[in-house]
Amino acid sequence: MKALQYRIVGAEPEVTEVPTPEPGPGQVRLKVTAAGACHSDSWLMGLPAEAVDAFGLPLTLGHEGAGIVDKVGDGVVGVRVGDSVAVYGPWGCGYCYNCSLGKENYCENAAELGIRPPGLGAPGAMAEYLIVDDSRHLVPLGDLDPVQNVALTDAGLTPYHAIKGSLDRLAPGSTAVVIGAGGLGHVAIQILRAITAARVIALDLAPDKLELAKHVGAHEVFLSDAGAADNVRSVAPRGVDAVFDFVAIQPTIDLGQAILRGEGHQVLVGVGAGTANVGMTATPYDSSIRGPYWGSRSELFEVLELARRGLVTVETEVFSLDDAPEAYRRLHDGTLRGRAVVVP
Repeated sequence: MKALQYRIVGAEPEVTEVPTPEPGPGQVRLKVTAAGACHSDSWLMGLPAEAVDAFGLPLTLGHEGAGIVDKVGDGVVGVRVGDSVAVYGPWGCGYCYNCSLGKENYCENAAELGIRPPGLGAPGAMAEYLIVDDSRHLVPLGDLDPVQNVALTDAGLTPYHAIKGSLDRLAPGSTAVVIGAGGLGHVAIQILRAITAARVIALDLAPDKLELAKHVGAHEVFLSDAGAADNVRSVAPRGVDAVFDFVAIQPTIDLGQAILRGEGHQVLVGVGAGTANVGMTATPYDSSIRGPYWGSRSELFEVLELARRGLVTVETEVFSLDDAPEAYRRLHDGTLRGRAVVVP
């Protein structure tokens, strides 16, 4: 079968032929219908050799996946051949306390047991077929279009989890800021509008992404430049109740701290390398900083329900598997309007 693999440290991913996998006991094989490209993939491919070793090369990319159940191993329950499903990506052990709550994104044993998500250590979804280790990692798509909704498994789930952790700050009269209105940010804006009463302000360096932010529901949009803090405070003089930073480099973290009000939440979702000051005089009183990761399985059900009701959509550009390297070039260059989706 064809697969898009990251094979050589520092090189672009390439389409190659690999053996078609067979499901073992308890495993499910999907015929992939869609796979999403993500900045986390670019982050992984930018790591030095000693850090990449932990993920193992060659690595088939793609931690956002959807497919049709094609074949099941012995003992599989809960899914049937022909089912259209989305893949819940943050795999855990299934037995620790967090996993018992469906929070496999916070599995207590995954690192020790060497359990990796698809595309981030295990073979991913940018291939014609994907092996999923357990049927509990599959969520029914039903009549949802896999191409239009596959990105919700990360680009929807991650901001949804981040926002749910700050719902107590987002009452009527509150203000939320989204920094970075691209792949995850434009979905975050829609989630904020769907499940909170907050005024939503979007910040980005790219005018086309600000246009997208306005299109999907942001009340205000501003360039994320030297005047951003003043522009935000012109509509929220006392500061904002929550900042969701989908970039998390030093300038955006500093900007978030400059506009946060007392008891506000600064939520660092992006994989940038910035650092935040904390302490009595460094931050507004009783404010908090969180660094959430992905989301729970039950939250993925909820995100897909928002999509089913038409409350959340993903701006997508579609690429064939052969053209997948170009999707990553566009992602790296920042020229994608929303998310890139690869269709094998």
